[in-house]
Order: sequence, then C-alpha cells, then structure tokens
Amino acid sequence: MAYDQGLAQRVRELLEELPGYAEKKMFGGLAFLLYGNMSCGILGEELIVRVGPEAYRPALREEHVRPFDFTGRPLTGWVMIAATGCEADAELAAWVGKGVAFTRTLPPKQ
Repeated sequence: MAYDQGLAQRVRELLEELPGYAEKKMFGGLAFLLYGNMSCGILGEELIVRVGPEAYRPALREEHVRPFDFTGRPLTGWVMIAATGCEADAELAAWVGKGVAFTRTLPPKQ
C-alpha cells in the first residue's frame, strides 16, 4: 500500500529538526521515529499516532480518530486519524505533538 507523500512531507517538516529523528518504511507505510521509537506514521492517507496508554481512550473520543488495527487486534496506545482530521496544519501539528510527547517518555532504543 502506498502512503500519502504530501502528508509525509508535512510530518517530516514538523519532525526533521528534532534530535534522534529518523524515518523507516514499515507495514506498507512510513514510520517517523525518535531515538528508535515510533512516534507517528502514515498508512495510506491516514496518520498513525502513538499517544500512549493514558491518552488512548480520550484520543478515541475525538473526531476522525479510530483505533490503529493493522493485524486484527487494535494496538492500545496507538490511533489512526483520517485525512480529514489533519488537513489543517494546526491539526496535524497537534497530533504529531502528541506522538512526540509520548515518545519522549520512552527510553532510547539501541
């Protein structure tokens, strides 16, 4: 599955100056990592955000958001935001910021 190149560029511009930033093609999409931990990604036209277990249920109550279910089992702490939920730059920045905030609580991977 291809991923939205325009959305990828918009996310990249928000993250590329952060320490520990990297990109990796994963699950047919693109993952954005900080110190080896996935913070957010793109699958098709949707944004994937790692919000963490504490913010998971509140995030699911937001418009355009659904569980990240890639394997038939939703991953707690991960959500998918429909393209319409991150069209505006401020919306995208807010979601990416949530992913960054949670990822910064994790120890770096080797």
